[in-house]
Amino acid sequence: MTGTIALQGGGPFTANDDLDRRLLAAAGADRVVVLPTADAFEEPGELVATAMSWGERLDVQVEALMVLQRHDAEDEGAAELVRAAPAVYLVGDSAMHLRSVLRGTSLFDALGSVVATGGVVTGVGASATALCDPMLDQRGGALTLGLGLVRGVTVVPGAETRSHDRQIRTRELATNPLVELPTGSALLNIGGQWELVGDATITHGELN
Repeated sequence: MTGTIALQGGGPFTANDDLDRRLLAAAGADRVVVLPTADAFEEPGELVATAMSWGERLDVQVEALMVLQRHDAEDEGAAELVRAAPAVYLVGDSAMHLRSVLRGTSLFDALGSVVATGGVVTGVGASATALCDPMLDQRGGALTLGLGLVRGVTVVPGAETRSHDRQIRTRELATNPLVELPTGSALLNIGGQWELVGDATITHGELN
């Protein structure tokens, strides 16, 4: 792996500008594909509008790819668009929906190709944990099967918003490294090397 996987705790296109500039510069990216998949049942259009403003601030072109259902992710044209992108951002609040849409599809395979060729794939909030296997089950704090772009590590996004009881439950159930990510923090894997950004905290195990 020569590229970067960035798992951000929250605040898509609002709370991570400095880190985003760094990631995009490292990938030589002047174009970003945004997948609001995990917000399919919320307001994906609002996320896209926020992404467009972010693109203006960071001087990058933003292309929204409205992959909202599984048949969208099985479209080879969408997969090719992602595969050719130097940077891809996955945003939205339902990790379970993102998993159900992308798992085993050409589009998910394309995300791996982006990283393998030196690009950057960023998941924000719930989309960040969905990229892991295991991922956090938002319904109760247990761990469950994730997409597996990152394996053997679980991130807990929006850690500052979780109740103490849920945090303890997740820590007790973890059998692999667990990283809690408040909004504005991140866990990066750059060419196979881990880096914690901001207030990210390892609360179980160690990153290898």
